[in-house]
Amino acid sequence: MKKKPLIVGNWKMNLTLREGIEFARSLSERISENSNIICGICPPFVFLNDICKILKDSNIYVVAQNIHNEKSGAFTGEISALMVKEVGCTHVLIGHSERRQLFGEKDSFINAKIKMALSIGLKPILCIGETLKEREDGKTEYVIENQLRSGLNGIESDCIKDISIAYEPVWAIGTGRTASPEQANEVHSFVRGILSDEYGVNVSNSVYIQYGGSVKPENAKELMVKSEIDGLLVGGASIKLGSFLDIICNCVN
Repeated sequence: MKKKPLIVGNWKMNLTLREGIEFARSLSERISENSNIICGICPPFVFLNDICKILKDSNIYVVAQNIHNEKSGAFTGEISALMVKEVGCTHVLIGHSERRQLFGEKDSFINAKIKMALSIGLKPILCIGETLKEREDGKTEYVIENQLRSGLNGIESDCIKDISIAYEPVWAIGTGRTASPEQANEVHSFVRGILSDEYGVNVSNSVYIQYGGSVKPENAKELMVKSEIDGLLVGGASIKLGSFLDIICNCVN
């Protein structure tokens, strides 16, 4: 049986506080009665407190865009898992391709962040994906398996239920290019196979695997009808309320 779609909007470094507050209020009003969808948004850190208050009694998750792997300490400019949980976040993106590509985050650091999140009750969304060169060189499965196994290293099966996986091919993020539904589904199937080998079929089938990479209203439905795609991680199209709502609508209709 197909899971309820998990649709998460990653605002990245966009919007003003006023715009973010208006967006959150409007989104809550529009989907508060929709029980056919699981929805989350990822505001910038400085918006989290205000937006968590707005969405406190809604069915919309607030997701932090990142955390550090230590609870506290001399890490100027960083944000701890405890801080984002205290303001009301329930989930956190970890290992987003922009963190890997632009900020040099390594698999071991990403793994430590996942363990930290789980230790305090935050639910990680682990992002994995290959670059265009890696795909063209036929290394997609090698890269995906390495990122997945490294990210989940030391994670016991009873914790996997609290982790989602987001496959986001780097070559399709912010480029307008999208992996075809068939390409995306093939990688999702590969990911689920690794999870099945490691944790068993029942655990594997329970894990949400989202697709992220130039998701827009026009391709949301054809992606979501694929058997292994459980949800979407939306970037640019999530900072405009109309397009994000259209994506949600296309995923449930």
